[in-house]
Amino acid sequence: MAIRILTISRQFGSGGRSIAKDIANRLGWDYYDKDIIDEISLETGFSKEFVASKSEEAPGKTVFSYGFESHGIPGIMNGMSTHDYLWTVQRKIVRQIAEKGKPCVIVGRNADYILKDFEGVLNVFIHADMEFRINRVLRKYGQSEVKIEKRLNDKDKKRAVNHKHFTDLQWGFAPNYDLTLNSSKLGHDKCVEILENVIKGSENEVNKD
Repeated sequence: MAIRILTISRQFGSGGRSIAKDIANRLGWDYYDKDIIDEISLETGFSKEFVASKSEEAPGKTVFSYGFESHGIPGIMNGMSTHDYLWTVQRKIVRQIAEKGKPCVIVGRNADYILKDFEGVLNVFIHADMEFRINRVLRKYGQSEVKIEKRLNDKDKKRAVNHKHFTDLQWGFAPNYDLTLNSSKLGHDKCVEILENVIKGSENEVNKD
């Protein structure tokens, strides 16, 4: 079956977002990233900044952090915690994107799991060596009061915990994806080229049939 949806999960600082944007441009596909945050913000009334910080990251670095969240009263967020409420809205929006039937690239938001029952989906994880990620984040965001390596580890741990909490799967574990790419070894352009070849190759296989 031809690949029509590409989901990109990525380590912070690996360049996964840039790779996703470039492959979408090269293929002429729709690209969804912060657009999803905008949609969640519109539907929930939460600010974009709040949604961005909560919808992909856990409140802490362990699964137990979810146990300390307060829950809304009945009629407000359906009595759910903030993270659970955002998850239900995020899941609905990601599925609506897929149901449009247009080829697209989706960055993060646990889209790989949300679309597990859809056909024609390629789930990719982008990772990179720590030194590469440190240098890239420093170039992009500059220094901060928090040591850069700690920033990277903390952000990835919160993404991993979020993924585990809502999917019961290990984030970044190769067997949970169709393809994993090390951007520090392959380089940005090669990652884009590999993805393009895989996607176009799937189309060629369909045409052979």
